[in-house]
Amino acid sequence: MILNVLAVGDVVGESGLDFLCKELPALRRKHDVQFTVVNGENASCNGLHPQQAEAIFSAGADVITMGNHTWDKLQIVNYMEKCPYILRPANYTGRAPGKGYDIFDGPRGLKIRVVNLIGRVAMDTNFDNPFTKMDAILRREQADLTLVDFHAEATSEKGAMAWYLDGRAQALWGTHTHVPTADTVVLPKGLGFVTDLGMTGPRNSVIGIKPGMAINRFLGGLPQRFQPAEGPCRMDAVLYTIDSDTPKCLTVQRVDVQ
Repeated sequence: MILNVLAVGDVVGESGLDFLCKELPALRRKHDVQFTVVNGENASCNGLHPQQAEAIFSAGADVITMGNHTWDKLQIVNYMEKCPYILRPANYTGRAPGKGYDIFDGPRGLKIRVVNLIGRVAMDTNFDNPFTKMDAILRREQADLTLVDFHAEATSEKGAMAWYLDGRAQALWGTHTHVPTADTVVLPKGLGFVTDLGMTGPRNSVIGIKPGMAINRFLGGLPQRFQPAEGPCRMDAVLYTIDSDTPKCLTVQRVDVQ
């Protein structure tokens, strides 16, 4: 079976969420998408409210992944415990609520494993090793396909993980930096990879926030609570076409919406 999987970059702020809700259904129809994963950890700029998660699901997401801002809105904790379709990084400590991966039902009975990981380079280091954590996950239940959202800062860490999982997973995309990369590639053993999806949020911004606030930070100004920028938005996304019989990724392409 040929499966089209859509991965959508970090949703930033209410304007990014509104843009996702407006544009995602049409994008899914255009590319005959059968499975969609959206990173939602910045829908509140920092964190995600349950109501925002519901809006993302209503727009067409099958799974929501998170990242380093998972716990910034604690209202999400109880929701995460009840909703099986939202993931936090699997290599958080074992005491963290929620789950970091699961196996979901895809079309024609396909079992699709989705894993959310977080990097350790230039991030909070109080995480388990994402490489060995991924090994442990793959030793557990069997699945037909494995998709990975690697929420990490360093391009080298994301690239190393892709090569590490080549032949054991079918798709890996980076999130967190909010800057879309142009390096879509299928590795030799059939894993589709892109270093970073980008974001779904304000175009005229610094990674989604008001430029003046970012400038203030780099000039040594007093800390400020980040606020999303205003103006038109964009949605950064990547489409993976996967042959479930092989199982290998056939193509990876950017399908961004401006």
